[in-house]
Amino acid sequence: MIKPAVSALALAFSLAACGQPADKPAAPAAATELTADQKAEISKELNEWFDAKYEESLQDSPITMTFLGRKDLNDQIDCFTFACADEQLARQKAAVEEMKAKFNYDDLSDADKLSWDLFEYQYDQAAEAAKFRYNGFVYDQMNGPQGFIPQFLISFHNVENADDMRAYVSRIRESARALNEATDVARESAEHGTHAPKFAYEGVIDQSRKVITGAPFTDGPDSALMADVKSELATLVENGELTQDESDVILADATDAMTNDFLDAFDNIIAFATEDMANSPDSTQAVGAFLQPDGAAYYEERLANNTTTSMTADEIHEIGLAEVDRIHAEMEAIKDKVGFEGTLKEFFAFQRDSKDDERFYYPDTDEGRQAYIDDATAKIENIKAKLPEFFGILPKADLVVKRVEAFREQPGAAQHYFPGTPDGSRPGVYYAHLSDMKAMPKGELEVIAYHEGIPGHHMQISIAQELTGVPQFRTQINFTAYAEGWGLYSEWLATEFPGTYEDPYSDFGRLGSEIWRAIRLVVDTGLHSKGWTEEQAVQYFLDNSAITEAQARSEVQRYIVMPGQATAYKIGMIKIQDLRKHAEEELGDKFDIRGFHDTVLGGGSMPLDLLERRVDQWIADQKAA
Repeated sequence: MIKPAVSALALAFSLAACGQPADKPAAPAAATELTADQKAEISKELNEWFDAKYEESLQDSPITMTFLGRKDLNDQIDCFTFACADEQLARQKAAVEEMKAKFNYDDLSDADKLSWDLFEYQYDQAAEAAKFRYNGFVYDQMNGPQGFIPQFLISFHNVENADDMRAYVSRIRESARALNEATDVARESAEHGTHAPKFAYEGVIDQSRKVITGAPFTDGPDSALMADVKSELATLVENGELTQDESDVILADATDAMTNDFLDAFDNIIAFATEDMANSPDSTQAVGAFLQPDGAAYYEERLANNTTTSMTADEIHEIGLAEVDRIHAEMEAIKDKVGFEGTLKEFFAFQRDSKDDERFYYPDTDEGRQAYIDDATAKIENIKAKLPEFFGILPKADLVVKRVEAFREQPGAAQHYFPGTPDGSRPGVYYAHLSDMKAMPKGELEVIAYHEGIPGHHMQISIAQELTGVPQFRTQINFTAYAEGWGLYSEWLATEFPGTYEDPYSDFGRLGSEIWRAIRLVVDTGLHSKGWTEEQAVQYFLDNSAITEAQARSEVQRYIVMPGQATAYKIGMIKIQDLRKHAEEELGDKFDIRGFHDTVLGGGSMPLDLLERRVDQWIADQKAA
């Protein structure tokens, strides 16, 4: 799962949708064939125009600038109001209209047509999603500024000098304003009938309290935020960037910022979550998106957005059921290989119940947590050494494995990836939730490392960020089916690398991860279109996989608050596998795995239909060559 750079729009409102690219402007009658030089000049002009529009859009998001490694506006935080969202959407619409007036689609090269389609597609997404502005949750246990803002300040605001440190303090004050804006949006959505589940609000309250526990908010050791402020100041004093007196002044200013507006903003979040919890749906009954205002249409939009297809909930549900049956058959073979006598369901239970067996779990100690990080790093290093055999394009940015920060760590929660900077100066990070090692089976270590790290999200996102010769916006956009489809495809691709999945239980873990994503198709649609309860969904997980109950419940609760997102993985993986199979059949001996992977990754993230078009063009080029 990716935790990408976010704009205020995405962070506060999760505005995203899907639709086929709109009809293109017709070519002028009696159009004259352009020369190569003319096409090159048009391409240059178009790409410069795209870059100018992207730069304009960045002015709305100081947060995104920081993720890109830039210090523009690094004393500010994005606006989280509906009014700002409306202004941004209006500018996006105006930009699309300007593009159509200024350029002729039929004059463009295939590469430039793809950029045009992607630019327009982004607007179509946002415009469709704006219809559901009151749907979805600003705050839940998985997402929301209550966890993101402190993490952003601590982990991503770069402090190299005194100005950066003063900007840090300014951002603490700005964060209070942004958090209050987000809470106002949450209250307005609640007034329109959208209420998060009780467990989501409990997670929000718990995370919020952790942020404001410790000095200067309460007695006791420093809070995570204060500890980071003091650490940054100490480094600046040590490096001669600040005198001790200057450091003391900034610390006092930071303390004032934290104990006033910042603390009040978190108190407001806690008050809202506590108050609206009384309106949460009954957890023993249906909890799906269809309970929200216009919820059925909202779920259709979420499915379309996340899969970048027009598949219905019923179609996705049936694909999930078929995939569960197929993967069960492969699991049976591994069960027999390890000599387990019993049913597959009993094999699942055997692994879940072996909490004290060191074959299956690390010790629930600091040593066990470090061992997990060390082993995941070693598996990634093994893959890294073999990458040139499978990829022509390799990322500059490095990858590190880290434990999730204490204030947002949850037992059994999904591991995730945060991108590095485009210039490679900050590495990508694979974050693991390690608070409960009994929710982290050893058999799943490899497959998660390959999905979140290499050859998964780190390869995909780093390559996209480092692309040259394309408009900058294409290096940063994200389509869930593409990104998560690649992550799941990478789990399977890793079987072709030497030294992977050598332990049959790790290979079973790979299948467990794949069936996990197949189960998601069944469970997500079950929850949001068929009226399933949380308990029904958890039980389906336990009946069909070796997942622990803690993992199953965490996953199901994730699907409840993020309708449709979980369906993207398997739909995307199936598409990429189908495209590879098609390319192999079409090209025969001419098929080059490196060329295929470079084609899939070398254009950045895109909807699945546009990815198919790109692969088809590559196949045609290979045949011509």
